[in-house]
Formats: sequence, structure tokens, C-alpha cells
Amino acid sequence: MKNYWLLLSLTLPLHHIAVADSNFPIGEFSHNSLQGWESTRFKGETQYRLQTVEGMTVLAANSNAAGSGLFKEQVVDLKKTPFLNWSWRIEKRLLGLDEQSKAGDDYAARVYVVIKGGLAFWQTKAINYVWAGNTKKDTVWPNAFAGNQAMMMALRGPEAPLNTWQTEKRDITADFKSLFDEDITAIDAVAIMTDTDNSGGQAAAIYGDIWFSKD
Repeated sequence: MKNYWLLLSLTLPLHHIAVADSNFPIGEFSHNSLQGWESTRFKGETQYRLQTVEGMTVLAANSNAAGSGLFKEQVVDLKKTPFLNWSWRIEKRLLGLDEQSKAGDDYAARVYVVIKGGLAFWQTKAINYVWAGNTKKDTVWPNAFAGNQAMMMALRGPEAPLNTWQTEKRDITADFKSLFDEDITAIDAVAIMTDTDNSGGQAAAIYGDIWFSKD
């Protein structure tokens, strides 16, 4: 039920964010900061900590049969900054899971964007950008727990190498239009999760800074 609960509750190897008018920072891990981030726990507890990797402060996540995440409630004006940017890498991947099933709804790394529905909880929607262990890159499917309220998109799949930084840039407005056929102008929250509670496995990932940009 973790995805459903979250919906209701809420270039170089690594990018260092220079705050400017065209950038809107969300996760400033390289500044040794977790300001504004809150934790939510589903089963057990994934360990999140700031640590130095290759001379840069990053957010490291380690999960052992656990599912907990970090989220930041922050309204982002997509008319000004529609692109979500981040970098990530995984150190342990999850293999042999049917990621479209409830038993296999675990990922070494995922980044969510959420639009809240207020009292109309059925209108709350989210996109889960995931580093999949068994699903081909660019595959899209509804979440096993939340159905069409939370769409999954595999930005990286089993072909992606371990211990190698990958950088991402997503046009959130375009993705919501494509996945939900909705024209949106803002999102309400961003979340991170490395989880293994359904499968009972182990996974480890590292997240770099997260920010929205004009282009």
C-alpha cells in the first residue's frame, strides 16, 4: 500500500546546483542539506544519510527488506520551471521481480512527482520515475497498488550499469499530458524512495541534487 499512502500524504558525474532565476532547487544534498524533507515509513526503514562520494555530498540509501521514503511538500510552478533534473546511481539491483505486481513493487531507486487532490483524494496523481531491475527502459505501466493514479516509468532498466552516475531531465508538463491526458501548471511534492519491503531483498542507491529548471 506504500504508493497509495504516499499519494494521500503528500554533467559531470554529479550536478552541483547553482541557484539562479532559471533553477528551482528541491534537494540540495551537495550543500549538506536535507532541509524541508520529511520521512514516511511503510515497513521497516530504509536508511538515508548524507555522505561524501567522489568529493561531493550526496544522499545514500540502503534498504534491507524495508520500505520508507523521503518527501518534500513544495509547490513548483511548471510554467516557470517545467523540467525536473537529478542524478542517481545504484550499487545493488533487484532481480527476478515482476514489477507490475504487488509482490514485485520494489525499486533500487525512484523519484516521484505528486499532484494532490485535496479532499478529492481520487484526483491525486503521481509519476514514479524508477530505476527498474527487470523492466525495459522507457516502459510505462500503472502502479500495482494505486492503479492509474500512479504511473510508473522506467528511466533505467537492467541494462544500466552499477556504480555509474546517470543524469535525468524530464518535462513534467509533457509527461503528465502523455500519461494522464491532463494539462497541469504545478506539482505539490517530490519524493524519493529505495524500497525492498515487498520482495524482502536488498538494494542500495545514491541520489544527487534535485532541481527544476526553465529549460
